[in-house]
Amino acid sequence: MVLGYAQDAGYPHAGCNKECCKMYYDGKEPKHYVSCLALIDPVSHQRWMFDCTPDFPAQLHMLDTSYPVEGKPLDGIFLTHAHIGHYTGLMYLGREAMGTKGIPVYGEQDMMDFLKNNGPWGQLVKLKNIDLQTIKCDTAIKLNDRVSVTAFSVPHRAEYTKAVGYKISCRGKNAIFIPDIDKWSKWDRDIVQIVKENDFLFLDGTFFKNGEIQGRDMSDIPHPFIEQSMELFKNLSAKDKAKIHFIHLNHTNPALLHGSDARKEIEAEGFHVANEGEVFELGIKN
Repeated sequence: MVLGYAQDAGYPHAGCNKECCKMYYDGKEPKHYVSCLALIDPVSHQRWMFDCTPDFPAQLHMLDTSYPVEGKPLDGIFLTHAHIGHYTGLMYLGREAMGTKGIPVYGEQDMMDFLKNNGPWGQLVKLKNIDLQTIKCDTAIKLNDRVSVTAFSVPHRAEYTKAVGYKISCRGKNAIFIPDIDKWSKWDRDIVQIVKENDFLFLDGTFFKNGEIQGRDMSDIPHPFIEQSMELFKNLSAKDKAKIHFIHLNHTNPALLHGSDARKEIEAEGFHVANEGEVFELGIKN
């Protein structure tokens, strides 16, 4: 389930008085939450989140409303990296808020070290609000008899930690989550082949094209623009194109807005933009 599709700072963006965010304040566009996925097993009633964003309270409420369970609020949280939109929601698990007990938090060793050795996150570890679970890239973690998760390394600026993406697998179907990555050409893997081999892909769509940030040459920004990704994927079959859902859209990205020309262009080319509340089924329900 998609719980958010905006860039780290969400929508509307703090301090933005431009037309993009004015749409929200004028009541013409709803709030959009920061990029996040939920994984729900309707058999075991387990629930996991992929990234823990500043919009965590609203996203947990969305999840609770759609898939209520009793007991632990979550069975685990998988983190991609230590940029603000991807882990700072952990603060709501602490003593000032939910005061959770032993929520498993998964990440690579440097992500775990960052949380353990820096405040206020270290207090979550000390008070056992969270239980750090170190993972290794390209090694599957079996969550239960049906579901497994595999992390893989992706190139992205690493001020505090490296970045990973995730492959979520259930009964022969797979979803790929890459909210942040540098240009596809900088990756040592073939994203076109990855699209062909998997069923749903939630891919970095931070910016639509060069020029959307006024007064700045965006050619030095490492994210793949949606225009560039669509060009890279143009020779895929219609079936493969339909697997791709762009996520992590900046507030300046016109495709963030419902009904925009940019979104219509994406859809006309056979691709999608992820939307809050969308549900994608992996495997077969019992």
